[in-house]
Amino acid sequence: MAARGVLLASLLLFSCFAEISHGKVHFSSLQRTLVVTASPKPGQVLKAGEDKITVNWGLNKTFPAGVDSAYKTIKVKLCYAPISQADRAWRKTEDLISKDKTCQFKIVARPYSASNQSFEWTVERDIPLATYFIRAYAYTSEEVEVAYGQTTDAHKTTNLFDVQAVTGRHASLDIASVCFSAFSVVSLAVFFIAEKRKAKSSQQK
Repeated sequence: MAARGVLLASLLLFSCFAEISHGKVHFSSLQRTLVVTASPKPGQVLKAGEDKITVNWGLNKTFPAGVDSAYKTIKVKLCYAPISQADRAWRKTEDLISKDKTCQFKIVARPYSASNQSFEWTVERDIPLATYFIRAYAYTSEEVEVAYGQTTDAHKTTNLFDVQAVTGRHASLDIASVCFSAFSVVSLAVFFIAEKRKAKSSQQK
């Protein structure tokens, strides 16, 4: 019986490792061992292509020593808040990380260090209009997620900020539009005056 129990335990353990090795890591299985903070204030609106975000991350020192022994890489990502995921299947949160669409935008990837790290990131021009938070994942040498940290709470309702997307209009286009409009008005005025003088000249003859 004892041998049978050991065999079953071994099979279960092997099954768990097999799932991880095939990318079947569930977010709910990860420990929140990282502390992540960012510069945007709650409710702040950032302009894509212009504003910057400073992100800080490090190990939560309340965890036992050695909890980070498998951490090799940290990847920091910009993630959609629930309010910007509603009715948008392409942003849907899935517990299976390989299918999760919450965090689609890479901010930075760095080798893991237990000491606090920092990075300044300019919000890229192609970031869409939405409400966001920031999450960091810890990866093993096999690129498997083993831990995380984020700037918001577990329900993703606190410390959220907005990004105002680039509209596609440029200042040069606006200037050209104004100049063209002004030219049109002046041309119309000149034409009107010329026609008026022509009519007056005809009457005098």
